Amino acid sequence: MKRESLLNYVYRFFDIIVLSFIVFDFGYDFAENFTTPHVAGLLILSVLLLIFNVFKYFIYKHKNTKKVALVNIVIISALLIISIIISISHFGYDYHYILQKIKPILEGGLILYFLLRLLVLVRHIYDVYFNPAIVFVGSFLILALAGAFLLMFPSATPNGISFVNALFTSTSAVCVTGLAVVDTSNDFTLVGQSIILVLVQLGGIGILTFTSFFAFFFRGSSSFKEGLNTKDFLAHEGLKDVFRVALNVVVFTLAVEIIGAIFIYFTITNNLSIDNKIFFSVFHSISAFCNAGFSIFSAGLFDNSIRFNYIFQWIIMILVVFGGLGHHIIFNFYKYLKTYVLEFFKQKRIHKRVPIVTLNSKIVIYTTIILLFAGWIFLFISEYNNTLLDHKTLFGKLTNAAFGSVTPRTAGFNVIDYSQMTVPSLLFVIFLMWVGASPASTGGGIKTSTFALATLNIYTIARGKSRIEIFGRRFSAESTSRAFAILSISLIVIGIAIMALLIFEPKDTPLLSVVFECFSAFSTVGLSLNFTPTLTEASKYVLIAVMFIGRIGMLNLMIGLMRQINHQFYELPKENILIN
Repeated sequence: MKRESLLNYVYRFFDIIVLSFIVFDFGYDFAENFTTPHVAGLLILSVLLLIFNVFKYFIYKHKNTKKVALVNIVIISALLIISIIISISHFGYDYHYILQKIKPILEGGLILYFLLRLLVLVRHIYDVYFNPAIVFVGSFLILALAGAFLLMFPSATPNGISFVNALFTSTSAVCVTGLAVVDTSNDFTLVGQSIILVLVQLGGIGILTFTSFFAFFFRGSSSFKEGLNTKDFLAHEGLKDVFRVALNVVVFTLAVEIIGAIFIYFTITNNLSIDNKIFFSVFHSISAFCNAGFSIFSAGLFDNSIRFNYIFQWIIMILVVFGGLGHHIIFNFYKYLKTYVLEFFKQKRIHKRVPIVTLNSKIVIYTTIILLFAGWIFLFISEYNNTLLDHKTLFGKLTNAAFGSVTPRTAGFNVIDYSQMTVPSLLFVIFLMWVGASPASTGGGIKTSTFALATLNIYTIARGKSRIEIFGRRFSAESTSRAFAILSISLIVIGIAIMALLIFEPKDTPLLSVVFECFSAFSTVGLSLNFTPTLTEASKYVLIAVMFIGRIGMLNLMIGLMRQINHQFYELPKENILIN
């Protein structure tokens, strides 16, 4: 045990060294004359890490710890083997040139190594403080703060950035909002844009999901506490197969994003305005699926080189809808199609008459379809003689109207200048932003199921019934109460934010711009009437808080802080109050 404790201290020492190299390499490495000794240091560090993990593999007795060490050995060995192959293939060149060739390989490997170690640290945090709601909120808070400090590295920006702007950008990325107080294209370097992309990815599907994914992938099991944390984030009922669900979520997300990036790449091959087409494709695929709305164009997708690329816009819309539906709906329909195909080819294999498509899936799908088509038709009519005049073909007008209906569902991409929209269109967009995406998705808002449940409850009360019934099922009273609590909290938070911005902003600030901005921030949409870059510092902090609350859910935080495990074995007298 003493030997293992000593090795743990050595492990932490190596973690600090690796982190220092990563920070120096991406944050402060400018001068070319420091490159060669720096790469030599990375090479020496990789060899030492390999030796240490081999030693650890034979010393440690715990099976799971040996697995982690083995994974580290495989990663570092692969780095060194690739480096040796590159060196041999460039035999005869100057050694400075060879070191420059192997530098990206070593950097990428050490970053992956450090991320794995960081995820191990997150798992230890579960054991220190156990409260699923607090762990969930804390993971986003730590990620946002860490992202802010990373964005303040000299190499992340060409001219530097203030802390409040870095925190605003980081929070917007982690909360997959897309509001930007600085120009993502010009005010961030490739390193800064890559940091934003990683924050969007981690914020979109959750660092807890990634932690559980690596825990299941590398160890084959996880702790009971991890299961409870992951279950709450994934909205999974029960602990059974919760880690396999996390694994499926990560694999599904990466697969869709890769496919999306490939399709995007083929739609921009002839676009001369895009220099790095691969990075552009990957960036916008991840940003679209995670409903983040970040773009590396200064004008967003309203840029002249891309705003009339209608095939590109349909790909973005498909990615946004997939991300906004959530893994629950996708997996549920996959199960339904799988069962249907099996029964079609094997007539004897008939499943029991148990509904495969859940009530939640039906509610989400029907609500999503109604909102998308209603928004499509409304914006097509409302904007036909306004913003749609820029598009000469019917297909272009229909595509633009469809995009305008999809993007307020927490995506935040813009193919038009929203400040030029008519007031009825802006009010309808505000409504779409408020409803948002679906539960357990990458989007925000009050969620489609909440809106559907509240609407059905109004209809039920109007008919004089006491319970909501649809599709042969009835909703529980707890679901109805939760839906109206979310509605009330959302309007309270947005109302407070609007009043705060009206106080902190100049007196001549348009009310509609403030209202639009606050709804966009709470619903993690990212659309703006060109108001975000002009915000005062106090208003930025207000919107940071609103974006954070909108992403984590105020009700979830309140339940985590205030809920007590108690059993009431009594019942007080009931009395009605007047409600007109």
